[in-house]
Amino acid sequence: MKVSVLGSGSGGNSTFVQGGNTRVLVDAGFSARSMAERLVSLGVSAETVSAIVVTHEHGDHTSGVGAFARRHGTPVYMTARTREACSRILKGSERVVEYGPGRPFTIGDIRVEPFITVHDAADPVGVALVDECTGLRVGIATDLGRPTAQIRHALSGCDFLVLEANHDEVLLHASRYPSSVKRRIASSHGHLSNQAAARFATELLHPRLAGVVLAHLSAECNQPALALEVVGEALGRAGWRGHLEVAMQHEPTALIDVEDLRFRTGPSQLTFL
Repeated sequence: MKVSVLGSGSGGNSTFVQGGNTRVLVDAGFSARSMAERLVSLGVSAETVSAIVVTHEHGDHTSGVGAFARRHGTPVYMTARTREACSRILKGSERVVEYGPGRPFTIGDIRVEPFITVHDAADPVGVALVDECTGLRVGIATDLGRPTAQIRHALSGCDFLVLEANHDEVLLHASRYPSSVKRRIASSHGHLSNQAAARFATELLHPRLAGVVLAHLSAECNQPALALEVVGEALGRAGWRGHLEVAMQHEPTALIDVEDLRFRTGPSQLTFL
């Protein structure tokens, strides 16, 4: 199973996941051209993408969905309410497949397990993607608002996580955002802070977890080094020694081979004291 966060932040979000012969985009928040260019930088042709799975309708997750689907003939998977909320970007010629939160479905070699999240969108979900051939499991959870028992259960046992670390609480408070925006971001229907991401990540630790990518960082209210420090220190205190990095807005992460990463990190990645 291979993973790359093609870009993440308020300006756009998309994650590429390959399992077996199946290639899936989770969200497409960049232009169709930019999406194709980011895929090519990984050695992937846009025409080979099997599907786009949409988590919610906000523009930083959907701005390129319609154009990419029409240009490359890519099926789009979304919930009924998200489809309704995306009516402006869909022209009717796309192949749209509706799914329900909590109801797994299969795209080729990948099983998609959508779960309900808490966010100010019509029908927001996160997803766990499972390689049917190897059993490897990748969890993707941004725009969380707050972790719930259902989210914890859905992300338990993942071999790799893409997890939101949106803002630093001090930087958010000192930012130029209006008070109403600050309240929204910090609310239970907004975004996870570095501190909340650190707590949540340590709750999800288990011996198979090989890597974590921190995503959806705010350009105004966060810094990559700060997110790495806060989350990395928490994971280190818990005894985890796996791969940790921050997804940037303007370029993809490397294409990470999860099985190879697990092999390289080995059993020493989690050494509880």
